[in-house]
Amino acid sequence: MEIVKLTDSQVTFFETFGYLGFPGLVADRIEAITREFEAVWEGRGGGHYGRPHDGKARSCIVPFIDQREYLCTLLDDPRILGIATSLLGDDFNYMGSDGNYYVGDTPWHSDGWHPEMRHIKIAFYLDPVTRDTGCLRVIPGSHRVGDRYADSLQEQVRRSEERLGVSGADMPAVALETRPGDVLCFNHNTKHAAFGGGDRRRMFTINLCQRFPETRLEDLRNYISGHARFWIERNYGEAMMRTAGPERQRHLEQVMANDGHLAELSREARAKMAEPSRG
Repeated sequence: MEIVKLTDSQVTFFETFGYLGFPGLVADRIEAITREFEAVWEGRGGGHYGRPHDGKARSCIVPFIDQREYLCTLLDDPRILGIATSLLGDDFNYMGSDGNYYVGDTPWHSDGWHPEMRHIKIAFYLDPVTRDTGCLRVIPGSHRVGDRYADSLQEQVRRSEERLGVSGADMPAVALETRPGDVLCFNHNTKHAAFGGGDRRRMFTINLCQRFPETRLEDLRNYISGHARFWIERNYGEAMMRTAGPERQRHLEQVMANDGHLAELSREARAKMAEPSRG
């Protein structure tokens, strides 16, 4: 199938407001996606520390789609490729993925604050979510680093009650209500949150970015270093690398060439977790 590129107006909307929604984009695949999502959790028995989800705190697995061959093919889907190539260029990087059982509220935050390189997150919610049951909320325009409005939000949004006199749930925002099969995409810089969710809200994301120039490979390695907290030795799972054809390989090669330090950092993180408490 031919890659389904975004329209000029969709790209302009994303650049202006920092997010896009795609109702029903993968409705034809959602039953299989959901089965594979559950299969990952069955195989892993819980989050990255191997603990079953208890409904008290978020559980997370990284990398996630890499665990199952079928989920890996999302990176080959012409609709997902269309979003990625339209926003990041034909040589974009797959930076990893996370699978989650979310619990309760998620306060306002950005997933990064990148002044130059564009990072995006493509999100798949596997349960119907509304404004009052944990759907994604975004603050349009909050992604524009260096903009007076966005920079002010960066400073104030986490302390909204003190600084702005409103609770997180009452912040002016767009509530992106979704049903399984819908897809959301947002800039890592975009302020986002969720309120009113239950204790087993299923969602996974794919993280992508522009290819790093050779002069900024140290920034790429620093980004990869952050995944050491998940105790992984390579940025990608075995199934992702083994089943990669030439097109997918293009989106893996730069990270694979720069994640050699991750194994040692992960061993250090695991050892630190195992240290007895000193008080």
